[in-house]
Amino acid sequence: MNQSQRIAVITGATSGIGLATAQAFAAQGINLILCGRRANRLQSIKQELSQQVQVQTLCFDVRDRAEVTKAFESLPEAWQNIDILINNAGNAHGLSPIQDGDLDDWDAMLDINVRGLLYVSKSIIPTMVNRQSGHIVNIGSIAGRAAYPNGNVYCASKSAVASLTEGMRQDLNPYGIKVTAIDPGMVETEFSLVRFKGDEARADAVYKGLTPLSAADVADAILYAVTRPAHVVVADMLLLPTAQASATIVKRQ
Repeated sequence: MNQSQRIAVITGATSGIGLATAQAFAAQGINLILCGRRANRLQSIKQELSQQVQVQTLCFDVRDRAEVTKAFESLPEAWQNIDILINNAGNAHGLSPIQDGDLDDWDAMLDINVRGLLYVSKSIIPTMVNRQSGHIVNIGSIAGRAAYPNGNVYCASKSAVASLTEGMRQDLNPYGIKVTAIDPGMVETEFSLVRFKGDEARADAVYKGLTPLSAADVADAILYAVTRPAHVVVADMLLLPTAQASATIVKRQ
């Protein structure tokens, strides 16, 4: 398919992997519906990428089911036939043993990482089913494949994403809809800064002594997945920096 005829939705598009994916898609001529909570950033990114492709922006919080539904219903008719959905919005909040966990942190991770993914997917999948085409990419994590100490609820949320991805692939198979899981390891974005609630020293320490993945590295993998021939689906991809062997094994200098 001519990439310029495709429309992609990207959640969490204002920074990190989402922004890098928007930039990578724009370079290939894929039209964009960029979603996020920060209206100013969305507008700035739209201005930048509109020089390459057509861009729509939707400002909402994926945790709010009514907001999600209203946002997608507001799209012009010409933008309703979405070809690609990148479920990227997600966060980690806190890093502590289960007995010391913060209930608000738990709610945030489950609401954003699991419910948010479902709310957005529910708004888009029916049209893909009617058209019997489409591609959904869920951004998971190595944390969804193996839990690590103090990661408990975050790991559980990403394990849920892995199960949902597999379930989507099975349920949507009769309709020719591709479903892909992209599971990165250590990626240097705002992730650790959010997890440690703005503590820059703790965030920087996560990547000390190694070269982590960049957001652009993950975006490159996403772009690869969505540009395969019609008969090929990249079902699952685990992406690690060379220094990382597992969720807990990392080589530092």
